[in-house]
Amino acid sequence: MGEKVVAGAFDLADRRMYRRKLQQCLLGLERLLDEKRFDRPRNLMGLEIELNLADSGGLPRMMNEEVLERIASHDFQTELAQFNIEVNIAPHRLSGRVLDRLAEELRTGLGYADRMAGEVGARIVMVGILPTLEAQDLVSANLSRADRYTLLNDRILAMRGEDITVDIEGVEHLVYTSASIAPEAACTSTQLHLQVTPGRFAAVWNAAQAVSGPQIAAAANSAFLFGRELWRETRPLLFQQSTDTRPQELRAQGVRPLTWFGERWIDSVTDLFAENVRYFPSLLPICDDEEPLRVLDDGGIPQLRELTLHNGTIYRWNRPVYQVVDGVPHLRVENRVLPAGPTVTDVLANAAFYYGVVRALAEAPRPLWQRLPFGAAAANFDAACRDGIGAVLHWPRGRGGTLAEVPAADLIRDELLPLASAGLDAWGIDPVDRDHYLGVIEERCRRRTNGAEWQAAVFHRLLERGLDRRLALATMTQRYRALMEAGEPVHTWPLD
Repeated sequence: MGEKVVAGAFDLADRRMYRRKLQQCLLGLERLLDEKRFDRPRNLMGLEIELNLADSGGLPRMMNEEVLERIASHDFQTELAQFNIEVNIAPHRLSGRVLDRLAEELRTGLGYADRMAGEVGARIVMVGILPTLEAQDLVSANLSRADRYTLLNDRILAMRGEDITVDIEGVEHLVYTSASIAPEAACTSTQLHLQVTPGRFAAVWNAAQAVSGPQIAAAANSAFLFGRELWRETRPLLFQQSTDTRPQELRAQGVRPLTWFGERWIDSVTDLFAENVRYFPSLLPICDDEEPLRVLDDGGIPQLRELTLHNGTIYRWNRPVYQVVDGVPHLRVENRVLPAGPTVTDVLANAAFYYGVVRALAEAPRPLWQRLPFGAAAANFDAACRDGIGAVLHWPRGRGGTLAEVPAADLIRDELLPLASAGLDAWGIDPVDRDHYLGVIEERCRRRTNGAEWQAAVFHRLLERGLDRRLALATMTQRYRALMEAGEPVHTWPLD
């Protein structure tokens, strides 16, 4: 369900022409909304997972082309670096036993892909950041060969005008300078799509933003980078710094980064697309021949390619998506918060929690975002990335909505899981699936554990037994992959 940047598809436009086309696209979107031309609600969801390739020792393998050639399926595609691939699951209707069907599809597809990868000495690892990655792995020579990645790399560096600096202070401190956007490739995520009607879009997006912090707290799985233990979910901060087109002076002036949580609740999907046009210069100023308003005048449906391409290079954690399928336009919220892994069961548990709680909050008679300041939601996101399941979040309490500090695990278990359960009931999810997958989230909260906590605990035990840092990370990654393949959820994983 995701859009891809295809270099060379159109001609690079001059800036004035490109801005004119963007404005036409915005007007076209507004007309489509006014004329109610969008697809009827079908309760469709979609799923994408970015994956790592590693050898038997847990070290990255730069061979996605060879692996994809053997997989030979359109469900699997390249990603930014040669140790990345992505799997896309066809849209499903949110109802009945869909979660169990998705789990079976993923197990079958990933199992097949892993066998094919094994033919060339690679294995699939589903994790937010591969713990064994080192600085020499994330260089421009290891980017995938597709033109779109080269073009994005060149455009980001040209706009920035200087090398990229990664500076993350967590349990340990990492400072690293890169001459390419390759550090972005370390970030492997799970992306959840939800098709929504225009009238429900704002409520769903606001709800998704509000629960981004709790999502990360429950699912953190990215504790290490370049041998350093950093944040429990290091991936979002690394992604933001790796895609930052702003030199230091523009950051100091408050210019917004391409990877952006946002700054306010919205009233309409057009708020987001208008912000994208207003605040962000285009990475890829590429024009199509389509004239959106003329297409509308002729009774057709415009593709709005300039707007969708521009939107695809602004990395909101909850991104609006416009797409035309079989001549009918629709809108989606793309949730980009979650890391990949650890297991298929964990991925589906994260999805169940998200789809359930977002529906419940979007339909609540008193919206959460009327009581939760947007700045508090953004701060919750940062706190959850830093501290994971141990984060303390700010959440409204009582009729007056006074903000209180609440441990994330308690908030999720006591307040958000009951909402998620009610939301899944509203979708028509079978109670067996509802209870099974939400039970996984409940157990993580009860045991105060997730993928990041397991990684850190095993790493420190191995250090205590005399292994050096590099061998400890490799050994931990080997264990992680074996337990991932076995398939039991991460809260059950042994530490020895």
